[in-house]
Amino acid sequence: MKLGYARVSTTDQDARMQIAALVEAGVEEKNIFTDHMSGAKTAKERPGLTELLKYARDGDQVYCWRIDRLGRSLIDVLNTVDEMTKRGIALHSLIDGVDPSTPSGRLQLGLFATLAEYERELINERVRFGVMAAQARGVRFGKQPADPAKVENKVAAAKNLLGAGKTAQQAADAVGWSRATLYRYLKEYGAEEPVAAAVTTAPKGRSRYIDKSTLPPRD
Repeated sequence: MKLGYARVSTTDQDARMQIAALVEAGVEEKNIFTDHMSGAKTAKERPGLTELLKYARDGDQVYCWRIDRLGRSLIDVLNTVDEMTKRGIALHSLIDGVDPSTPSGRLQLGLFATLAEYERELINERVRFGVMAAQARGVRFGKQPADPAKVENKVAAAKNLLGAGKTAQQAADAVGWSRATLYRYLKEYGAEEPVAAAVTTAPKGRSRYIDKSTLPPRD
């Protein structure tokens, strides 16, 4: 089956040009998955691409406008291509002509991999130099230890509130802690933990980027 993927970076753009090119390449419009979101999102953070990878099967062919549509960075693109290749999914990039099933396509991906490794080393080097420069200026990394005197005062205040019939959440809010932090300090300072009330959370929905009813079911 021929499947397509299109992504535009901002909400004021639309994917009609990409979709038209994919249709011209033989992909039915109902089989095209789209994302309308920033290119800063990685492949795994894109609902449309995630659904495409779930739907695709061994032997399918995935078409995209350009190979950089498949990821945030070169490394992200290569990871996505590698996942497709391992699953037996063919990839066709219309503009840059990258086709991993051909010798020239594999050569291009090999060059991309080399550039990705170089990009990774540059990022790591910049991070290391940034940390060293910050440390030289006296910047301390990591969470600063809490003042024991302030903690003890807050524990005493929380215990008074709990003794007055307040809930653990109310006591935690009053002293500026989360409930988990309150429990931790009560235990540390030898106080009895209050019984936590059960909390239920409504299930969260998630966005859909394609009408799944138009697609045939896959095993």
